[in-house]
Order: sequence, then structure tokens, then C-alpha cells
Amino acid sequence: MIGLHTSLVPDTGTLLHAFGPWVLLGIALMIFIESGVLFPFLPGDSLLVTAAILAGALGITPWQIMLVGVPAAILGDQVGYLLGRRVGRRLFKPDSRVLRLDRLEEAEQFFARYGGFSLVLGRFVPIVRTYVPLAAGTAAMRYRRFLLWNVIGATLWVVGMTTVGVLLGGIPFVANNIDALMIVVVVVSLLPIAIGALRRARSAKGNAADSSQEVPVAEDSLR
Repeated sequence: MIGLHTSLVPDTGTLLHAFGPWVLLGIALMIFIESGVLFPFLPGDSLLVTAAILAGALGITPWQIMLVGVPAAILGDQVGYLLGRRVGRRLFKPDSRVLRLDRLEEAEQFFARYGGFSLVLGRFVPIVRTYVPLAAGTAAMRYRRFLLWNVIGATLWVVGMTTVGVLLGGIPFVANNIDALMIVVVVVSLLPIAIGALRRARSAKGNAADSSQEVPVAEDSLR
């Protein structure tokens, strides 16, 4: 999954510089798309952290990053929620590369477990943050409640990631090794997904082992 994440999007530092004078618009657009337009492989976490670290070189300030990032994240989740209400699971297929049914089901389980707070927790988990608003819409969560949690989650995520970048940018070693840092950010942010996948794999093996043990018993009972 990490390979897929990094192969679909170029290095965030290079990407930010490529935006040129439109860097703030580029940041807002990428956050908006990742937040709810069903393309979960954009580097939202590393984008915000890198933008804050390179703010001076990009000709922007951390406050400007927050100013465009928070509304973009809120609006992206709004789109995801509306898609969930109007279209729901019909967009997803088991064999799809992006709109995979199992990813939606994971987000639905995450939403069922944490309720509205999942819109805050999910913000800090790549891929999950794209599908949780959709799950909320599919579950017909009350719009006012959704909007409240959406605003809280978007604000905490954008402000939090930007603040991390500001703090790291003050460390010379970090500023001089930004590429290595972004790899660490991506790996750490994907750890919850990797851990979840390992747990599901172990659970599946356990269920398969239980099933294989039950077969001889059933055969003996028929003799």
C-alpha cells in the first residue's frame, strides 16, 4: 500500500515547488480531493508538514496554509458525505483499484465503532479519512452532527499537521533532510492501516484453522 501511495504522487517537496505562485491553490485542491472525492492516495499529511517546513522558500506562511487547508478539508468531507447519502455503496466494487468495497466496509466499521468522533480520528489515518465521510452519509448520519464533527476534525488535522511542520522546520537537520522525513511521515501515518491488515490476516487464518478442525468432527458423526 505504501508503494501505491508513493507511486501515484510525486515527492511532496517537488510537487509544492511545481505549483509555483499557485502553491496555496494546489494545497487546497489536493486536500479537497483527498478528503472526500474518492481518491485516497494523495499525501495529505506529508503535504501539510512539508508545506509548513518549506513555507519561507515557497513564499507563503503557515497561517496561509491553515487558512486554505481547513476550508478545503471541510468541503472535501461535505462532498464525501453527500455522495454517501445519494449514491452510497453503488460506486464500489470488490475488484476496483480505487473504489474497493473492502475499504468502504472498513470505514463503515470504523464509523460504527467511533460514531461522530471517527470524523476526527479518521482525519489522521490516510485512506480512512477519504472513506469515513462517505460511510457517515451512507449511514444517514444527521447533517448537523456530521458538520460539527467535520469542522472539528478538519481544523485539528490541518492545524496539527501544519504546526508539526513549523516545529520540525526549526531543526536544521530536518530542514536539510526533508525527503527522508517525508518517508518517515508516510510510513508512520500508514502504520494503523498495516496493523489492521495484519490483524485481519491473523483472524482469517484463525477462522480457517477452526473450520479445518470442525470437518473431521462432522465426518465422524456421520459414521
